[in-house]
Amino acid sequence: MSELTIRDLLHDAADRLRQAGVDSGRRDARILLAWAMRISREQLIAADRRPSQEEAEAFRAMIDRRVAREPVAYITGRKEFWSLEFTVGPGVLIPRPDTETLIETALSLFPDRAAPIAIADLGTGSGALLVAALKEFPQARGWGFERSPEALRYARANLEAHGLGARAEILAADWTAAPAAGFDLVLSNPPYIPTAEIGTLEAEVRAYEPRAALDGGPDGLDSYRSLAAILPRLLRPGATALLELGQGQFAAVEPLFQDLQTHPPVPDLAGIPRVLVLKRPK
Repeated sequence: MSELTIRDLLHDAADRLRQAGVDSGRRDARILLAWAMRISREQLIAADRRPSQEEAEAFRAMIDRRVAREPVAYITGRKEFWSLEFTVGPGVLIPRPDTETLIETALSLFPDRAAPIAIADLGTGSGALLVAALKEFPQARGWGFERSPEALRYARANLEAHGLGARAEILAADWTAAPAAGFDLVLSNPPYIPTAEIGTLEAEVRAYEPRAALDGGPDGLDSYRSLAAILPRLLRPGATALLELGQGQFAAVEPLFQDLQTHPPVPDLAGIPRVLVLKRPK
């Protein structure tokens, strides 16, 4: 067994992370020590044993990576989204709580959970949006479109891990390859950060997460322009598209979708307009 207690390890790790500029050091240390010890964070609090030498060494190695500002989700290889666990790692965007607003909005617009709707996730990344939507609509079928080979592997693995392989398919294709008039619900969290702002992001994001999933071009609107050109043909008459927005982008994005009906944006838990709601007229 290690000579150090759980409290000792957490204290030392939190101090190292604080010195490295990690604001969430104490929380991250608890997550990583629980992971190293293969127990839950709740069990960590109540644990009455010392970590083994192997566990302590594994924990220190994780802290070394976190000091270098590698995201916790990449270190553990896991991230929760919509109360579901997803495998993530280098090459795929880490799902954010803000993006759950798209699922909440879909549930409010499609109250019949048993509806056999067709769902597309454009730029599916880890597959988190598509998996969450299919879990909520058990009779739905889904298609994800992802051109990144790295992200594609994670999306397919997550689809299978959640037992959805029979109801969904992840295609190695750009979203422009999606079939015409094929979907009742389209979801997308496109890249929307202006290129010049990428360098101002937290080190965890700018140094580790895939730039292609972040960079929205000079004004952050390149992906929305692309979506505006294809969504009218992807949606069935009366169908809905839900797009994630960056902070303050609604006024600039809404006019791009003149061929679709736009609705007031849906705010996230912080009150930021987060979801653009678009409908194709019947």
